[in-house]
Amino acid sequence: MENEWKNKKRVRKGEKILSPLYTAEDALKSMEIFKPVQYDEIVEVTPEIHFRLNDAGHMLGSSIIELWVKEGDKETKTVFTGDLGNNDIPLLDSPTMIDSCDYLVMESTYGSRKHLRNDEKAEMFLNIVSETLDNKGTVVIPSFAVGRTQEILYEINKLKEVKNDDEFRRKYKTLMKASVYVDSPLAISATEVFRENTNLFEPEVIEEMQKGDNPLEFPGLKFTRTADESKALNESNESSIIISASGMCEVGRIKHHLKHNIWNPQSTILFVGYQAPGTLGYSIVNGAKKVKIFGEEFAVNARIEYIEGYSGHADQDGLMNFIYSFINKPKHIFLVHGEAQSQEILKDKIETETGIQVTIPEFGETYDVKEQIEMINKIERKVSKTIKSEILQRLEKLKEELVDMDNYVKEDINNENLRDEDIFRINEKIKDLEKQILRVIEG
Repeated sequence: MENEWKNKKRVRKGEKILSPLYTAEDALKSMEIFKPVQYDEIVEVTPEIHFRLNDAGHMLGSSIIELWVKEGDKETKTVFTGDLGNNDIPLLDSPTMIDSCDYLVMESTYGSRKHLRNDEKAEMFLNIVSETLDNKGTVVIPSFAVGRTQEILYEINKLKEVKNDDEFRRKYKTLMKASVYVDSPLAISATEVFRENTNLFEPEVIEEMQKGDNPLEFPGLKFTRTADESKALNESNESSIIISASGMCEVGRIKHHLKHNIWNPQSTILFVGYQAPGTLGYSIVNGAKKVKIFGEEFAVNARIEYIEGYSGHADQDGLMNFIYSFINKPKHIFLVHGEAQSQEILKDKIETETGIQVTIPEFGETYDVKEQIEMINKIERKVSKTIKSEILQRLEKLKEELVDMDNYVKEDINNENLRDEDIFRINEKIKDLEKQILRVIEG
């Protein structure tokens, strides 16, 4: 699809068309060489190399890998966490604890942060949604196709068990009358895969299902597969809930739903997942007054909400607990998959509290894992002209946004109705921005 889109532009410019990297047929053929492997099954690659997959609890099928490699008389075991999940994701089992390894390669997404232990997130969700529906608005939920979407569907189904007072019943009734659209072909397919693999759910959820309560089915739930069905949602005046990918609002159908709702004060944009700096979702969550969608500028008049507690990644405590769970501790830990600040903070914490040495590898580095860890090679990354031009474009965009920010902040702090905590929050965000700019200047 991307290649077709690029070639249309190239034809108009009289340029030679490009061949796609692969076709749909190639993708289907590749499936022939995939082999399913069950959790806890030791697989021999060669007589010297074998591995085992363990449930990582991050998303359906995610795995922690134990890898044994024998060289002569010596066998070395390395554990790769991949994305490590939380202990409280309702549809998924908790991450498997591993008893021993020589070397640990671990993610660090939330290495500097702890999740809010939000036991009331279901009730918060109900309040936000019911208030929006009462206002005849639409709730747009940018969601990751695999994991978060299914967790939200589960939460909606479970709300009836939270409490039973009159006001709660009224709100729950409002929610149950509303249409809930899952508008993402990938999320729809993923939900079907969840339904086919209920044996991997938490034991309590399996018990509920055996009683006939399917957490991924409830009245009002509708799946929109085609582009025409998706467009129809924005042409309707119906108040509804739209769950759509991508979770960070960068690509996909979510951008169309934002275009039709972000300017409307009756509607709500409800975020339930991590927003990476530089993404459209990050700008909206962090108080942008205006955003560009498909090149058009929109005022952010919709209610913006973020419910923490839906993250699929372990926080700092979860990552540290994974290390503590080893009976025989690793000799060395490599931190990957995280922003620089998260990695540095987690590195300091691990070394201080456990005494285990930590390395943060950079792109293209090769390490020899022996008694003294040694970097033996580094491939220099080549920067393309495209990336260079993108940096210059981003700098120009940043200049414009700084001017806008200057105007908006001055308007806010001169507002007599602004609360002290709001001024404090603005001050903290500007301090954070200063630090990020200084880090870029200092290289």
